[in-house]
Parts: sequence; structure tokens; C-alpha cells
Amino acid sequence: MSRAMEETNRRMLRARDAMDRAYAQPLDVPALARIAHVSEAHFTRTFRATFGETPHRYLQRRRVERAMFLLRETDRSVTDVCFEVGFGSPGTFSRTFRDIVGRSPRTYRKEAVSARVPTCFTMAWTRPSS
Repeated sequence: MSRAMEETNRRMLRARDAMDRAYAQPLDVPALARIAHVSEAHFTRTFRATFGETPHRYLQRRRVERAMFLLRETDRSVTDVCFEVGFGSPGTFSRTFRDIVGRSPRTYRKEAVSARVPTCFTMAWTRPSS
């Protein structure tokens, strides 16, 4: 790998790490390009070539992944989760969540909660019979 390519990869990783840390903050391509020290057009092209998706889609996916955790592990409302992970409107959140996960946030939560089984039951059901 050439030295220039290594530097480009490092810059893209720097921007992706910033997205991972501050996923709930309003991040846009100009801000991310500044973090990577490249032009906006070059940033978008290079990010997609490096990671296989646009910066916007990567950020959406990270936000949805965090939302999935919050929906499974907390009792917070879907609207609260939407705003906590950085979406500006519940409609955009629900549409994006459905695009990525394949079901609505409410349906995801219901399925995740109903799939929880206490450990003692799991152990009893999976215990080998003698």
C-alpha cells in the first residue's frame, strides 16, 4: 500500500471515529471533510470507496444501531429515543429505522421485549434430559 493511500485511509478513519463518538450531534459533510482535512467532494467519494457506503448512510446506520439498543434496554418512548440518537423528526427516524432494520421501531421493541426469556427458564429448557 502506498504512503498516500495509507494517509487517505487514516483521514477517513479519523472522520469515521468522529462519527462514532458524536453520532447524536448534527454532523454534516463539510464538518466531516474538515476533520479529514480534505475537500467535501473528495471526502464523500473517498469515504464511500473506503467503507462501502456514503457518510450520511453510515451516520444513519450508527444512529439506528444505538436506537435499537435503547429500544431493547430502556422504557423510553420512541420519540425520546429518536431525538437522543440525533434524528430531527420522529417521521424521519421511523422511515430510516424501517429501511435499515426492516420493521418499525415499535414493532422492533415489541419483538425484542417478547424475545426476552429469564435465564432460569432458558437453562431449564436447554438442559439435556437424562
